[in-house]
Amino acid sequence: MNAQRVIEIIDGYGADRTASLAILQDVQREYNFLPREAMELVAVHLDLPVGHIYQMATFFSAFSLHPKGEHICKVCVGTACHVKGGALILETLEKELRIKSGHTTADGKFSLEGVRCMGACALAPIVVVDDQPHGQMTTNAAVKLVNEAKVNGPEAVLPPAPTAVVAPRAGVDLSAVPPR
Repeated sequence: MNAQRVIEIIDGYGADRTASLAILQDVQREYNFLPREAMELVAVHLDLPVGHIYQMATFFSAFSLHPKGEHICKVCVGTACHVKGGALILETLEKELRIKSGHTTADGKFSLEGVRCMGACALAPIVVVDDQPHGQMTTNAAVKLVNEAKVNGPEAVLPPAPTAVVAPRAGVDLSAVPPR
């Protein structure tokens, strides 16, 4: 961990203790987890008890106290995704990556997470790899997605660019709406 980099992040928020959550988010983005030393630096520089910082880090499930993989794969197992096969996709990826949900591969390449809801129920089941959402997934498509990321890196998981051309909407008839 680079202490100077953590201090730069803190200073980017003017060492404002009301920005402690945003600071922790940026630290996690930098290191893919919250190193203990970084949390201690945040506490010291914001003049907060270390317990307060640790409480935030353990309360919010978005934070991790353990290093995550180079690629982070999240599989939604919320109600809509579960009904449409999310749990089966998660189980399939556990076998493919040879890890359980919540763990990281021995080589540090992949972390696998089952998450309760991503708020994208219309795309169920959804898998997010490296912050790129992929909707209406199947077990085969999820395995292919992970294997592409193994071989080609983060660029491989970008969703394809939209090809449909959207025609402009016709004018809306407001004649039935009473005037002000």
